[in-house]
Amino acid sequence: LRRCCAFTMTLVSFLYLLVATAAAVAQQELSPGKYRAKGEEAMLNGNYQEALQHYKQAALLEPGNAQNHYQLFRVHHRMKKYMDALKDVTNALQVDPSSTEYKITKANLLVSVGQCDRALEEYKELKYTGKGFEEAQTCARAMELGHQAFYDERWEEASNYFMQAMQFVELASDLTFLRAQALYQMGDYYGVISDTGRLLKAHPNHVEAYQLRGQAYTRLGDHDTAQVHFREGLKQDPEHKGCKEGHKFIKALTKKDKRGNDAFAAGKYKDAIGYWWQAIEVDNTHAAFCRPVLLKIIKAHTKAGEHDMAILEAQKHLDGGETVEGLWAMGEAQIAAEKFEEAVRSFQRAQEIADNETQKQAQQKTREAEVALKQSKEKNYYKILGVARDSNAKEIKKAYRDLALRWHPDKNTDNKEEAEKRFQDIAEAYEVLSDKELRAKYDRGEPVFDNQGGGHQHHNAHDFFRQQFHGGGGGGQRFHVRFG
Repeated sequence: LRRCCAFTMTLVSFLYLLVATAAAVAQQELSPGKYRAKGEEAMLNGNYQEALQHYKQAALLEPGNAQNHYQLFRVHHRMKKYMDALKDVTNALQVDPSSTEYKITKANLLVSVGQCDRALEEYKELKYTGKGFEEAQTCARAMELGHQAFYDERWEEASNYFMQAMQFVELASDLTFLRAQALYQMGDYYGVISDTGRLLKAHPNHVEAYQLRGQAYTRLGDHDTAQVHFREGLKQDPEHKGCKEGHKFIKALTKKDKRGNDAFAAGKYKDAIGYWWQAIEVDNTHAAFCRPVLLKIIKAHTKAGEHDMAILEAQKHLDGGETVEGLWAMGEAQIAAEKFEEAVRSFQRAQEIADNETQKQAQQKTREAEVALKQSKEKNYYKILGVARDSNAKEIKKAYRDLALRWHPDKNTDNKEEAEKRFQDIAEAYEVLSDKELRAKYDRGEPVFDNQGGGHQHHNAHDFFRQQFHGGGGGGQRFHVRFG
C-alpha cells in the first residue's frame, strides 16, 4: 500500500510538470507577430499594461524589428508616459535610422516634453517645414525669451512667454515651476497656487513646489494652509532650508499675534498693541497679515482711550489702500473721539464702495453714526458714563458705580446743585444702557421711554442708587429716574 501511494504521488508530480512544460513551450512558440496581434487587441480594449507586456515580448524575441519599439511608443504615448515613449521611438530609430515617420514622430514628441530646441534641430535635419516645425520654432523662441526675461527679473514678460510655450508642451513641469516663480514675484499668489497644484499632482515629491505654494498661501494670509505645505515639504526633505524658514516665519508671526489677542481679551490694551507691533515688525511687507493686525491696533487704542492715536493709525491703514474695513475702523475711532460728523462721512464713504455682501452692514453702520451725531447734540448717555458705544455690560456697570459715588450729592456739599443734576443724568444713562431693550432703542435713535415727556411718575436717582448698591427696589420692580 505504501509503495502504491508513493507511485501515485510520483505520477501526479510528473503529470503536473509535463503540463507546465507544455504550457511554457506553447507560450514560447508564439511568434513576434502573434505577440503584436495580441498587443493590438489589448490596445483596442484599453488594456495598456497587457499591451505593453505583449509588445515587450515581441521586442525581446525580435529586437531588430523597429516596429516592435514603435508599438511600445504608441502604448506609452497613450498612457501619457512621454519620457518612456521618447526612449521607445529613439530605439526604433536606432534600428531603422532612415525612417522619416519615426524622425517626425520623435521631433513631435520632443516638443511635447518641452525640448523644443532639440525638436527644431530634428526638423531642420529633415528639412521639414510643416505644422510641427512651426510649433517647435514658436515654442523654442518663447522659451528662450522667457528664460532671458526671467534672468532679467522681468517677471510678467517671463510668465507670458512661458505660458506661450506651454501651449505646445504636454510635459511642462519645468516651465510650470518657472512660471509659478514669476507669478510669485508679480504678487499673483492665486496663480502660483494653481500652477503648483498641477505640478504637485504630477510630481507629489516636488519639495520646491511645496515651498513655493506654502509661500503663496503665506502671502495671502492663510497661514494654516501654508504650514500644511511646509510640513509636507519637510516630510520629503527634513533639512530643506526653504520649508524650514517658511515654517519658522509663520510660528514667530502667529505667536506674537496670539499674545496680542490674549492681552486684548484681558483688557491689557497697551500690552496688546506692543505685541501686535512686534508681529508686524517680523515682516512689515506682509500686507495680508499686517493690515488686519493694524485694525486690531486701532481698536486697542480706542479701548485705551487713546483716540488721537486710533485715528492716526486708521489713516495709515487708509493710506495703504482704501477699504470698507479701514473706513469702518476710522469711523469707529472718530465716534469714540466724539468727531461725529467726520464719522458719518467715513461710514458713508464705506457704504459707497461696499460690495453686495457688505452693503447691508455698511448701511446699518451709517445709520448708527447718524444717530450718534444726533445724540451728540442732545443727551449722550455714552458720553455721560464715559464709555465707548461698544462697551459691554460689565464696563457700563463699573462706570456707573464709579461716577455715582463721585457725584453723589452727599459727597459734594459745596456744589450740591451741579452734583444733583449730574447724579440724575448718570442714573438715567445707566438705566438705559444697562437694559438691552432700551439700549437698542437708544442706539437706533428711537424714543427710549414710551411716556417720555408725559405724566408717568419716575423714581428719583437716589432710589435708583440705593437699589444698585444695596439691592432694594421691591424685588426687581422696574422704575424710571426723574429727569428733572
